[in-house]
Amino acid sequence: MTTMQIRDVSLYVKVMGQGDPLLLMHGGPGLDHTTLLDLQPLADQFTLIFYDHRCNGRSEGAEVASMTFENLTADADALRQTLGFDQWAVLGHSFGGNVALEYALRYPQSLARLILMDTGGDQWWVSHNAPELLAKRGYRASAVQAARRFYNGQFTPGEFFSIFMKFGRAYNYRNDLLAMIKNLISGHMPKIRPESTIFGYTHLLKDWTTMDQLNKIKAPTLVLAGRYDHLFPTEHQVALAAGIKDARLEVIECAGHNPHSEEPDQVLPVLRNFLSDEKHNYVHQDSFSAATVR
Repeated sequence: MTTMQIRDVSLYVKVMGQGDPLLLMHGGPGLDHTTLLDLQPLADQFTLIFYDHRCNGRSEGAEVASMTFENLTADADALRQTLGFDQWAVLGHSFGGNVALEYALRYPQSLARLILMDTGGDQWWVSHNAPELLAKRGYRASAVQAARRFYNGQFTPGEFFSIFMKFGRAYNYRNDLLAMIKNLISGHMPKIRPESTIFGYTHLLKDWTTMDQLNKIKAPTLVLAGRYDHLFPTEHQVALAAGIKDARLEVIECAGHNPHSEEPDQVLPVLRNFLSDEKHNYVHQDSFSAATVR
């Protein structure tokens, strides 16, 4: 791991492995690259570039107001040039997938392949639908209200953990206490920047959508998500994949928002197959109908 001066920020970067390059854009906003470290086994086949977005994790040197899609995507492409890659594949998880979509639209010449993992093209699913979905799944009213406040940035930095803990178990299909302890011992717990979470939900992502631009994405694309993701449920994954020409859709059973952590034995082979497949122009049809999508 190292810090690299990229444009006007010092980005925290970790490069490992060998083979074709794969940039990993972490979720959040306000988290860091450690949330994707379960993908490290791919380093035996690909060069993995983990990094923290500006104003996220251990990256430094920029005010939170500079966290715009223009800057986030320009940072990523400047990092590509600094590392000497003509093109690379990009995997974006959750908020990182929002950045990846913007990157695909702004820097198509730099993108070899695109992987969208438990993410979406419309913030409506997070800010409005997610709390309602938790209510339908039987969560208490206090948890639903906490989620509504959280996903709309209606909290102070000091309230981050107390609010999140009221509904945080919704992120996983099963509550795996052992996995949480393992991450704590291994040092894989993220460095959280609550002020970036708040800014992200109140400014950067407010009313954000790319659904009307998906047909502009030409890079081979894989859409992958857990069946029980409460932020971007399967009906949205269907719409996301349908909007991108020849996109492949893979739904991981018995997984929530983090299938790469919950079901790595299923996710890693799918990623390897997509990244190394020379044809990559097939579509996996899921049982959900696009007609059910908002």
